Amino acid sequence: MAVTTTPPRAQEGGAAPRHRSTTRSLLRLWPYVRPVRARLFTAAGVAVVASCLGLVIPLVLKWMVDGPVADRDPGGVWLGGALLFALGLAEAGLFGLRRWLVARPLASVEASMRASLYRHLQRLPVSFHDRWASGQLLSRATTDLMLLRLFLAFPLTFLVVNGVTILVGFAILLAQQWTLGLVLLVPAVPLMIFCSLFETRYAAVTRTVQDQTGDLTTVVEEGVLGIRIVKGFGRHRSQARAFRALSERVRATELRKARLLATIWALIMTLPELAIGAALILGTIQVADGDLSAGTLVAFLSTALALRWPVESLGFLLALSQDSATATDRFFEVMDATPADAADGPAEVLHRASALPRQRGEGGMRFEGVEFRYDDAPADAPPVLRGVDLHIRPGETMALVGATGSGKTTLTALVPRLLEVTRGRITLDGRDITALPRDELRALVAVAFEEPTLFSATAGENVLMGADGADQAALARALKVAQAEFVHALPKGTDTEVGEQGLSLSGGQRQRLALARAVVGAPRFLVLDDPLSALDVHTEARVEAALRQVLATTTALVVAHRPSTVLLADRVALLEDGRIAAVGTHHQLLRDSAAYRSLMSGHDGENDGEEGP
Repeated sequence: MAVTTTPPRAQEGGAAPRHRSTTRSLLRLWPYVRPVRARLFTAAGVAVVASCLGLVIPLVLKWMVDGPVADRDPGGVWLGGALLFALGLAEAGLFGLRRWLVARPLASVEASMRASLYRHLQRLPVSFHDRWASGQLLSRATTDLMLLRLFLAFPLTFLVVNGVTILVGFAILLAQQWTLGLVLLVPAVPLMIFCSLFETRYAAVTRTVQDQTGDLTTVVEEGVLGIRIVKGFGRHRSQARAFRALSERVRATELRKARLLATIWALIMTLPELAIGAALILGTIQVADGDLSAGTLVAFLSTALALRWPVESLGFLLALSQDSATATDRFFEVMDATPADAADGPAEVLHRASALPRQRGEGGMRFEGVEFRYDDAPADAPPVLRGVDLHIRPGETMALVGATGSGKTTLTALVPRLLEVTRGRITLDGRDITALPRDELRALVAVAFEEPTLFSATAGENVLMGADGADQAALARALKVAQAEFVHALPKGTDTEVGEQGLSLSGGQRQRLALARAVVGAPRFLVLDDPLSALDVHTEARVEAALRQVLATTTALVVAHRPSTVLLADRVALLEDGRIAAVGTHHQLLRDSAAYRSLMSGHDGENDGEEGP
């Protein structure tokens, strides 16, 4: 299965991703913004009106200076003051209304995007999650989406508002005194050039710092989850040094970002100030010569000063926009990855299903010419599995044994399609698993792995996750089979929170809960990857005795490393170098296979480990 994206690794010094235009990146947000577009457009309109009201104030000042002030009319001055107060109050009220209009819908947009990202992550194949660091995904779901919400709330609106304000303001300036207006327009060309250069450089730095932040998040998460290992081996100082080194890298990139922002902001502030100073000198000369009224000069300078914030904020708004564009790209890097249930089109499924001849007696679980290699494996590397042919008859339990690295865990991961077959096919009761909807497939097949994963939920909820609609009777039955009735002695019984990763429990307890989760739904097919490895001898014997009842009513593939687990099976398959080397009963293989005898006697020296998938 091909996944369309690979995670950025800023800490490895890789090249920055190709820069996309800010507009094109942010346009991809439209499907999420569309439901709240009415309020956003209304808020932008309200902000434009509020900003333009501020440009009316200089016109009132012109009237006051040339009229009531020049005529020494106190009544006119009071009237002008009241009008200025009303305009200021209206402007403040309209900006408050704008904020009220955008607060609720933008919170909804952020929540919708976060929910979409989480749903999509659940649909992506295991190979995607193997390649992406969890911190990178976490930073996209938190920091990046927060940046997008802030962009929609402030920079997006004010890029429009300030643009309209600048156009209206310069129209007023040119109408009042076009020569002075041209003086203020002189910095426009160099400002546009500087902003273009700034955006290009700032984009690369922004992407780097956001990726490095994702790497830093990964280090923090691993340090918290692995705190027992860190403390157990006294590695807290080396971990702290590694964290400080990455923190310094983020700090250095942030400082580069700050220097760029400081440079563009200094230019954006300096050039307009110089232009206003030149206009003030030229306007004063014109007033002295009688070519310009004092009121017009006051209004002109007041309008120019009112335009300072819209112009000077461009650097800040461009920086926020670029941060948001980068966050958008990072968000859609994940959203553009191909979901597992969309990776195989109908044509590929039919081709795979028809490529091999149908065989008689297809009930149960059958592997036919199965081959598997990882997408990122070298082209000349041999497949992990090649030419695997195996038939587990209905109601039969097959033990799968082999040395570390022979491919046992990989083979078990192919059945629920956690990994995808490269060539060949797997059938369940004669149906190709690639032709089955994933929900249906995973309702048919239950799994339990050697490394159990528990969630921050109650013990009961962790078990019932194995089957939709399972009741308390099924829960009690599953706990009994897995010899996990220790949960009843917990402070709140099955309602006890087991904590993150179930670390409040022992390894054997976690493994028994994972086994209970696998059998709670009485599945038709059961795949167990050495599910008893963490149990003591006495507990293992009790679990095996109870598990025999479950295995008698299901078709099961069980990865086994110990003879006691092998004895649960009706037959045994020996996997060597990615191939099925022998199949038979335990006693047949002990008699006929030297490799099997060596494996079971422990002379191989590798049969107690866990191979990587």
